[in-house]
Formats: sequence, structure tokens, C-alpha cells
Amino acid sequence: MKRIHRHAGDPSRIEALGPYLLESFVDRDEEHGLTAYRVEIAAHAVTATSYHARTEELYYVLEGVAAVVLDGVPRAVRAGDFLRLSPGTLHAFVTGAARLVVLNVHVPGCRPDRDTFFVGEVPSGFGDGS
Repeated sequence: MKRIHRHAGDPSRIEALGPYLLESFVDRDEEHGLTAYRVEIAAHAVTATSYHARTEELYYVLEGVAAVVLDGVPRAVRAGDFLRLSPGTLHAFVTGAARLVVLNVHVPGCRPDRDTFFVGEVPSGFGDGS
């Protein structure tokens, strides 16, 4: 396993997927059990509800204020908040007047085309989850 040191904001690592700007910090060949992303959700956005079948998900809110809807129950989050979601937890975000920026870690790792499932329509750029 190699050490990784990356600076945030590298345009070559950022993908626009549905309402998300997703910046991957761990390449596929570097995963070794986890993935890590800087995720930005624009102001006045509502994300699709998603879940992971195998993956535990950790969020640390870096910037902004939003509602996260966990298994249908909305909760307010803001910079400095931490979330730990077990596999199968349905989740979505609703932003207000400002964008939301989070550090998002998955254990074991997942990708937009692997172990990422949506309730309803799949946002553009995501795979079928398998």
C-alpha cells in the first residue's frame, strides 16, 4: 500500500455527477479497503436518495449548512458535524442558500459505478450500482 498526499482542487480529479462535484482522493488501484472524496453540492439542491449495500459511509462537513435525510428523517448538519452511516442507510441532502462541502469516506471503498444505488431515477454519470 502506498502513501498518498494530494491537494484538494485538482481539476483533473473532479467529476460532475448529477448535483455533485466529486473529487476523488484515492484512485481505483490505490483503494485497499477505502475510498475518499471531497463532495460539493450546490446551493438550492436536492440530491436523489441513495444507499450502499456493503459500504459504511463517513461524512465530515467542511463547509455549509444543509439537511441530511436519513431513512426519511431530516436532520440539520453544518460545518464541523460528523456522520457515520451503516450499509443500507437511505440518505439524501437538501441545501439552502449556500453550497455544502463534505469529506466523504467509504469502507470498503465504493465508486459511482460500484455499490452506489438510488431510490428512483439514477442521476447522470452514476452506474447501476453493481
